[in-house]
Amino acid sequence: MADKKIYAIYDDDYVLLESAKHLVSKGIFIRDVFSPFPIHGLDPVIGLKRTRIAITAFIYGMIGVSLALTGMWFFSIQDWPMNIGGKPNFSLWDNLPAFIPVTFEFGVLCAAHGMAITYLLRNWTLPGFKAHNPYLRTTDDRFVMEIHPHDNSVSAEDIKALINETCVLEIDEK
Repeated sequence: MADKKIYAIYDDDYVLLESAKHLVSKGIFIRDVFSPFPIHGLDPVIGLKRTRIAITAFIYGMIGVSLALTGMWFFSIQDWPMNIGGKPNFSLWDNLPAFIPVTFEFGVLCAAHGMAITYLLRNWTLPGFKAHNPYLRTTDDRFVMEIHPHDNSVSAEDIKALINETCVLEIDEK
């Protein structure tokens, strides 16, 4: 049997933010919030950690730079050296100024694609995966707060009573 979930539905992002502050101050753990756009200041209120996607972007970018330099060294110096316009072709160091634009662009390409793929994998939002959104109107004009009673030390009725102290539009239990 699935655990019960309480959904508090709001029509304004500021009201949801203030309600989340009120509930957290009373000791209620908020599992998730669904909204049509990001709500600034909500992450520290509900206890979300900072994202590490910037670290992965740096790693993917450095992989791209390494692949670009290795590929250009192999293609232009090792495999098929050609003397074009008197350009030296016997070392990577002498050709490095000509390789900088391609190296930079390949690093950006790998960082952008790596971040996008990491984001999709991490959030289970790849094509073909089932979406987890309890209310379709959260993509339009509603804001939904998801609370699991088993995460909290108080009963579901007490949680509903605390939610009713806020300016909630509707409370749903599934």
